Amino acid sequence: MTQQGRTRAAIYAGSFDPVTNGHIDIVRGAVLLTDRLIVAIGIHPGKTPLFSVDERADMLREECAPVAAAAGVDFDVVTFDGLVVDTARQHGASLLIRGLRDGTDLDYEMQMAGMNGAMAPDVQTVFLPASPATRPITATLVRQIAKMRGDVAHFVPERVAQRLRAKYAGS
Repeated sequence: MTQQGRTRAAIYAGSFDPVTNGHIDIVRGAVLLTDRLIVAIGIHPGKTPLFSVDERADMLREECAPVAAAAGVDFDVVTFDGLVVDTARQHGASLLIRGLRDGTDLDYEMQMAGMNGAMAPDVQTVFLPASPATRPITATLVRQIAKMRGDVAHFVPERVAQRLRAKYAGS
């Protein structure tokens, strides 16, 4: 709880297609900063994800809810198709959690933070650095490795690896 007795809520937004160890790493950091963590799955009409929104939500609940529970943090998964700052306000979140892997991420995320800050000065962006072990992980690379029948065990939780194998079993 914050000093005023209010619950501090944070949004961690992304596509999560699939959930990776990098995502879970950022969740581990985020739960140290907030009382309520909302993971928001972005829905983009121009993109065709590998996993449906329901599958991604299930993976997030399976892998991230226990992390939040262990920290005593409320956890929820939502979807959005508009601006993340609007989603934050809609859910009473004052923090946007963003993970950083490298300098390229920092450059992009600083631009986004500036734009979001101009649109919603009441919503603060917080950057969390990825741990060294998760820095090279991207969902795009994980999908490519899985599609070519490579071993993704170092990059995703076992249940996610099983789902990836099942998706590509017929191709």
